[in-house]
Amino acid sequence: MTHILETHPDNPQSRYIRTAANAMRDGGLIAYPTDSGYAFGWRMDNLKAPKTVARLRQLKEPHYYSVMVNDLSQINEFALMDNVAFRLIKTHTPGPYTFILPATRRVPKKLQHQKRRTIGVRLPNHPVVNALVNELGEPFMSSTLELPGVDALDLDTQAMNEHIGHALACIIDTGFVPLEPTTVVDLADGTPVVLREGKGAVDFV
Repeated sequence: MTHILETHPDNPQSRYIRTAANAMRDGGLIAYPTDSGYAFGWRMDNLKAPKTVARLRQLKEPHYYSVMVNDLSQINEFALMDNVAFRLIKTHTPGPYTFILPATRRVPKKLQHQKRRTIGVRLPNHPVVNALVNELGEPFMSSTLELPGVDALDLDTQAMNEHIGHALACIIDTGFVPLEPTTVVDLADGTPVVLREGKGAVDFV
């Protein structure tokens, strides 16, 4: 079991955001809300966390982990954008999209898609994410919080604590957030390719 931080969804209390950010600085894995459901979060230099997430989610195939940013300019630190990618991302963020882009050298190879050397990038529309990035002073890594054998409708923070609390440093709880997967758009080759149609509208292909 871990500590649940009951936080206001629109105006998250700074002390709880600071607690979660400090846990991430100390190498911890957290659960937190986004505009498309709850997710795992960890600092980019924490190379143990992806292995923990893969184990908890029982992931076997190469998987896209995402960099969570709260400003378009931060993307340039971690991913390469051509003009097509820049315009599409600018007009669709903040929002429930994951964009697949070529990774820069700043991204550890273990966090990139192992075959394509790409990285997922997200600029979500959620106050908790904005506050976490600001408190950390840098973007952080993320993965959708889905658990095998657990229905998404049953996965509230209490259920998270019961199933995986032992692996988490803390849970930021803003109440029930429905799991509505992001729309995933592959921009790595210069042409938008929708890999998954989710919450974000597909109005560009």
